[in-house]
Amino acid sequence: AKPKRPRAGRQSLPEHLPRIEHRHEPESCTCGQCGKDLVKIGEDVTEQLDVEPAKFFVHRHIRPQYACRACETVTAAPIPPAVIDGGMAAVGLLVWLIINKYQDHLPLYRLEQIAAREGVNLARSTLAEWVGRVGVALKPLAERLKWHLLQGNTLLADETPVSQLEPGTGKTRKAYLWD
Repeated sequence: AKPKRPRAGRQSLPEHLPRIEHRHEPESCTCGQCGKDLVKIGEDVTEQLDVEPAKFFVHRHIRPQYACRACETVTAAPIPPAVIDGGMAAVGLLVWLIINKYQDHLPLYRLEQIAAREGVNLARSTLAEWVGRVGVALKPLAERLKWHLLQGNTLLADETPVSQLEPGTGKTRKAYLWD
């Protein structure tokens, strides 16, 4: 006897994804032919996978200032901590930048173009500076990870090559990501 082949067809969508339900009810709950009330006998459910592209938005941090008339002092809430002090990039934007650059291997000029399509002008030099500042901010975490790795008897490395775009030539070359 031949083993049963798994049924080909569309795979089900992952259960962990949130579902947005759209109910499509008939215009009338009476039969269009005889006029009697309709009775629900079941449902036909179809699912479509959708994505919401990166949305740029602005966090406005409003810190009211209060003054004391008696001693003439001004008081305000402290500035919320940021990865880049005084910078305009929120944590979410920096995460988007780093994931797209290192996980998805998108060069900074493409990220600049993606932001420009949304009407946000982010200079490539600014993006490069943010990448460097995030690297500095993550240095203590990298040092702690290195310490843990060196505690073991064996250290493994992944030497999988990646394609690196050669600016101006339109060609790529083989490169490696090492620390």
